[in-house]
Amino acid sequence: MKELDPMVFLAVFQEMLGPMLWVLILLALAGIAAFAVLLLREKGLSSQRLVRAEIAGLFGGVAALVLAARFTVSGFSDAGGPVDWLLIGLIWGVGLAGTTILVYSVAGWTALLRKR
Repeated sequence: MKELDPMVFLAVFQEMLGPMLWVLILLALAGIAAFAVLLLREKGLSSQRLVRAEIAGLFGGVAALVLAARFTVSGFSDAGGPVDWLLIGLIWGVGLAGTTILVYSVAGWTALLRKR
């Protein structure tokens, strides 16, 4: 494979996740948009809310690994080479970051709506 074709990645993820792929993509886009608007509205980060969101992100990383194990044919016991372990780390990291952003956004918007 000499070129990286985004459509190949899309086809592989579509095969692995099925309709869940589109749900995850929409959830990620909505979370990023909500986070960006919240940052602009509050003009900064709330450290207390960020720490709570990061703690929730740890569990989100584990949930991403469980989701990946559920939708793939191989399990974690099949991981043998360094690339396999790198992929497991990347899946956990994406789950951590995504959950942190989503939890921070939901907590921030909830706090803003309670004030009104």
